[in-house]
Amino acid sequence: MTTAIIDLGTNTCNLLIAETGNGKYQILYQGKEAVRLGDGSINQNKISGKAIERTVIALKHHQETIGKYQVGEVKAIATSAVRTAKNQDEFIKRILKETGLAVEVISDNREAELIYKGVILAFGNLPENSLSLDIGGGSNELIISGNEGIKWKGSFPAGMSRVINRFHISDPIKEKEVNNLVSYFEDVHEAAWEMCSQYPGDTLIGCSGAFDTIADIIDQVDPGKKVRVNQKIELEDFREVYRQLLFSTKTERGGMKGMDPVRVELIVPAVILINSLLEKTGITEIFQTDYALREGVLFESFGNNPLI
Repeated sequence: MTTAIIDLGTNTCNLLIAETGNGKYQILYQGKEAVRLGDGSINQNKISGKAIERTVIALKHHQETIGKYQVGEVKAIATSAVRTAKNQDEFIKRILKETGLAVEVISDNREAELIYKGVILAFGNLPENSLSLDIGGGSNELIISGNEGIKWKGSFPAGMSRVINRFHISDPIKEKEVNNLVSYFEDVHEAAWEMCSQYPGDTLIGCSGAFDTIADIIDQVDPGKKVRVNQKIELEDFREVYRQLLFSTKTERGGMKGMDPVRVELIVPAVILINSLLEKTGITEIFQTDYALREGVLFESFGNNPLI
């Protein structure tokens, strides 16, 4: 069977088309469209009219792609920006009317669970007390797990779109602003840091998004050109990218090899969060994976037993 999975995130609308059968899967297509649900209205918990228009256009583009494959089922899932939107009903009804797609808005716990399942699909076996982190536009999901399953999971409404709309960030960012962000991230994610102390581990698994951009910059490849089920990021390589991004202007970041245009502004607070996490936990190794929520949905299509 061929399934299309649409992950309607805060910044991008991601499409995955995969064929499944006989306990195996093959990814046929991956792509994304910028929707920027997290524009200036996100901290008022509202999806702007322009963002709705962008989403309709993005979904219609994805439907054109889906039409090129013999897809048996289309699943459309929305996360943080839609989950917290006061005009959620209006948004969902507009999408249904314009595209015929019934969008499922999932809870924060469900989002973290699907991200974990995407990680399992990518890695199979996980080191003890691995910490998975998905940095989103609306929320950040953190999951502590091992081969026996999830030990703890949490979702925090401090995604990078919310951050850049809440804080003034100079171009380039100033030291005081970095310190303010570090304090903010520590306060918001305090429960996560406490659980990392309770379940200490050595491994950080960075899911999609900002981690894809970091890996692309390290590998010096254009965004989306290199598919990675999982790849190790050396700590020194991360620190070098961190320093490079921290002292750069938006114009300089826009010209960097590997920089996704969607993340030119979002990447700076994202790497500050990652660096803060590393300093808080003492984690010694980082892995990046393209796999996240939509691959978690694919995982479930196997009945939770995909080639593992």
